[in-house]
Amino acid sequence: MPLLPRPWRRPGPLFPPLLSDLLPRLLQPLLPSSCVLCGATCDEAVCPPCSLAYATGKQPRCPCCANPVGPHDTARRCGACLADPPAFDATVAACAYAVPLDRLVLQLKFGGRLALAPWMARRLGDAAAAHAGLALPDVLCPVPLGPRRLIERGYNQALEMARPLARALGIPLASRLAQRLVDTAAQSGVAPAERRRNVRGAFALADGQVALHGRHVGVVDDVMTSGHTLDELAGVLKQAGAARVTNFVFARTPPH
Repeated sequence: MPLLPRPWRRPGPLFPPLLSDLLPRLLQPLLPSSCVLCGATCDEAVCPPCSLAYATGKQPRCPCCANPVGPHDTARRCGACLADPPAFDATVAACAYAVPLDRLVLQLKFGGRLALAPWMARRLGDAAAAHAGLALPDVLCPVPLGPRRLIERGYNQALEMARPLARALGIPLASRLAQRLVDTAAQSGVAPAERRRNVRGAFALADGQVALHGRHVGVVDDVMTSGHTLDELAGVLKQAGAARVTNFVFARTPPH
């Protein structure tokens, strides 16, 4: 008589919960890591002193576009946002795109230093917690890469940041909410006057996505320069029914 196959059971955890909690602390002395900025031994990509020195995000910023403003203007939109309101409603920035943190953004984006993404997400979480009156989104969406660039790079740095940020904030992650229809030229290599045109029509809501009517969407990216990419994506989300769009960017380029 043939033996009946055993019913499939989900495998249990490899280690007991207590041991799983202890393993990282037990392995840390054997597998030390070094701060990418100062070289000191630490538990993550950047040591706490360097994080405190360079990524505290204490500079007063416009609540809409996160450009620097005067100390008494943090609760109101800057003149540029009043004159030409963007499609997004708010921006949280962890730090300025300046030395030495600009090098970390480039290492994550082009150098495959994926260990930097959780550290950047933690800095963004801290910035969100310090943002007075900030309403958390209903869902997080990373800025999508085009197919060609995704194949070349092998990962989307915005998605690598969005995953730990979503866990930290307790917000669902919609990793495929939006798609990039056009492999546009990198904004950093486009003349400032041409950047809005460069991303026009670049995004769309992905097929099969749920309606966004009345929802608050958070958009995650590594760096915000002119804001045209985020503005274009926010416009697509608003057309799909989103009531509010908030950007979460690790670094904000100072205005030229």
